[in-house]
Amino acid sequence: MKKNLGLIAGVLACLGVIVIGYFWAFAIIGSLYDFRSPLKDSAPKPLQPLGSPATQRLIFILVDGLRMDTAENKKVMPNLAALRERGASATIHSEPPSYSEPAYTTLLTGARPDISDGPPVNLEYETIYTFSQDDLFSSAHRAGLKTAIAGYYWFEKLVPQGTVDSSFYTPGEDDAADQAVTAAALPWIKDGNEQLILIHLDQVDYAGHHEGGAKDPRWNEAAARVDEMIGQIAKGIDLSKDTVLVLSDHGHIMNGGHGGQDADVLVQPLVLAGKGIIPGTYGDVNQTDIAPTLAALLGVAIPASSQGQARVEMLDLPRETREKLPQYISDQLKGVAEAYSQAILGSVISIDNNLLDSQQARGLVDEFRMQKLAPERTLRSIGAFLLALIPLFFIIRYWRKIFLWYIGGAFLTLFIFNLRYAWIDGRTYSLSSVTGEMDMILYSGLTAAFAFAISWLAVMLATRSFTSGGTQAASRSILFTLFTIYILAIVALVNFGINGWKVTWTLPDFLIQYLGLMAIIIAIFTAASGLALTGIAAFTGWLVGKR
Repeated sequence: MKKNLGLIAGVLACLGVIVIGYFWAFAIIGSLYDFRSPLKDSAPKPLQPLGSPATQRLIFILVDGLRMDTAENKKVMPNLAALRERGASATIHSEPPSYSEPAYTTLLTGARPDISDGPPVNLEYETIYTFSQDDLFSSAHRAGLKTAIAGYYWFEKLVPQGTVDSSFYTPGEDDAADQAVTAAALPWIKDGNEQLILIHLDQVDYAGHHEGGAKDPRWNEAAARVDEMIGQIAKGIDLSKDTVLVLSDHGHIMNGGHGGQDADVLVQPLVLAGKGIIPGTYGDVNQTDIAPTLAALLGVAIPASSQGQARVEMLDLPRETREKLPQYISDQLKGVAEAYSQAILGSVISIDNNLLDSQQARGLVDEFRMQKLAPERTLRSIGAFLLALIPLFFIIRYWRKIFLWYIGGAFLTLFIFNLRYAWIDGRTYSLSSVTGEMDMILYSGLTAAFAFAISWLAVMLATRSFTSGGTQAASRSILFTLFTIYILAIVALVNFGINGWKVTWTLPDFLIQYLGLMAIIIAIFTAASGLALTGIAAFTGWLVGKR
């Protein structure tokens, strides 16, 4: 009777894991899509324009998805190399999530993804919203400059279109689309009516997603075609009067893909050449530095939510602008920090520092964030720890030598899963290897079911469970399933302690959340597989016993 009750309890526990795991997984995914900045309804107010421009106009070429090593390959991108040799170059460092839409927003607002109010993941065109924070185009428009954008049609939704005077948008991402974008932008460059032109070229990113990534020859072919377009655009620019900027929004992992915290996707090239630029190699800059640097170059107001620093070491600015800039940036950064404290803590925390730089301002914002986040994490972590102790208590209380087989089988399941995931298929433990929700769910789930089935068979044979009758075989099968789920639950509970049940007012730690989400998905499929295999175990045990 006890065995039957234990078996029934185990079955109900597996069903509970499936139901809770399902709602939890989709709560995490859905809340990430729904996330909005704490500053959405309380954006800082922009300051006055900086002053005189250091250039007549700026042509901003955004090569989507370009890896750092590809940009530095002179054989693949000779025109970009030529601009680098006569201009300023640096390595841009960005933050996850390394998707295009949050990266575009950071480049134009100067704000980190948790503040910028750009989508944290790439939304479909129909659901993209316009970011609520001040941006480079809005700043240029307020200063009376003419602006233009040619590129992928996501920009049509992200950037306030009232601040864009000329535009060309395409739903295409390949070479034909880039040719159309270039053809639309060249007359603007020739006519000289616009002072800020954004040209977005997308086929390198397309090669990353659809043509095998950086390890495929088609990747370099796409980069070479883009380089020819850069050369074509550069021919129409008088670098004694105008400035050209070439950079990327994110990189790609070698297999193609981005979105996570991988090193390759969080570094991008930066090349600035022409009027107002001091040639040289400048090491590392932050992605948040781009918007304030370009604002200083154009003499317009730094976007109000910017968290970056104008890289004045690269710029030949008018004397009055250079003298004004430190205090100006400090005032602007204080506005961001104070607005953020009001948004998440409910009251404005005054900043006493008379001259604040971006690093100090970032520290203040992080300090305010932790004032709210630390107590939440502490409370969640205590709850997660107590939940983890309950199964452990029963394991210790009813310890049997056979439990060692269950523990070993659980880790064998994880080993087989990761053998395929990381070694055979070369996936990364990040969103960069995910091509969509169903891809992550089905790939992780089916791989886990396969790995669990192998481990289950090994454990059941090693413990001679099929020879002990149908009820005993089923009980051992369901108990092994629960042991495996418990190991996975520890990972999910760590994610709960750090990031919460779902994304709320701040973005999560993406590595921990990815591992936690994957553990939940694996646990769902393990529970479902365990129920099916328990039925097989019961039948097999009954059949063997009858013989």
